[in-house]
Amino acid sequence: MELSEALNNRKSTRHYIDKKVDKSLLDEMLSAANLAPSWKNSQTPRFYVATGEKSKNAVREALPEFNRKNSENASAYIVTTVVLNRSGFDKDGTAVTEIGNGWGYYDLGLNNMALLLKATELGISTLVMGIRDGEKLRKEFDIPETEAVVSVIAVGYTDSEIVRPKRKSLEDFAKFYEE
Repeated sequence: MELSEALNNRKSTRHYIDKKVDKSLLDEMLSAANLAPSWKNSQTPRFYVATGEKSKNAVREALPEFNRKNSENASAYIVTTVVLNRSGFDKDGTAVTEIGNGWGYYDLGLNNMALLLKATELGISTLVMGIRDGEKLRKEFDIPETEAVVSVIAVGYTDSEIVRPKRKSLEDFAKFYEE
C-alpha cells in the first residue's frame, strides 16, 4: 500500500467485530511506531499493550461509557505514554525551548501516526481515545510517574463502512509566503 493510500484509507473506527488481531501484526505496528523520528533520538514514547481479557477490561474501566461502547470488541488496547523531561531537554534537565515537554508529546504523535498508518496498511482498524482515567491506567499497568499517560488506541477489525468526515481545504490551514 502506498503512503497516500494509507493516509486516505485511515479512519477512526467506532464499531469492531469480535476477531483477534494476531500478536505478530501488533508487533509490526509497534515496530513501525519505533521508526518515527524524535528529539535528538530520545525515543521517549512508551506503549502498554492489553490483549488479555483482564487487561482489556482494566482499560475499558478507565474509559468513559461512550468510548467503552465505541471500542467494544476491540482485540487490543494500546495505552500510550511519554517519558517526561527528556525530549526537548538538555542532559542537566533544562528545557531547550519554551515548549518543554511539548516535544515529547510531539514525538509521541509522530509514533502514533506511524502506528496508525501501519495498522491501515495491514487492514487493521484503530480509534485514538484521549478521554481516559490516566491514574487508573497508571496503577493497572504499573506506569512510572516519570511518564505521562496520553491516550488509548483501540485496535481491531471492523465490518462497517466508515465515511471520512470532510477535511479542510489547503487554503484553510496553510499559508505560503513567496517573498
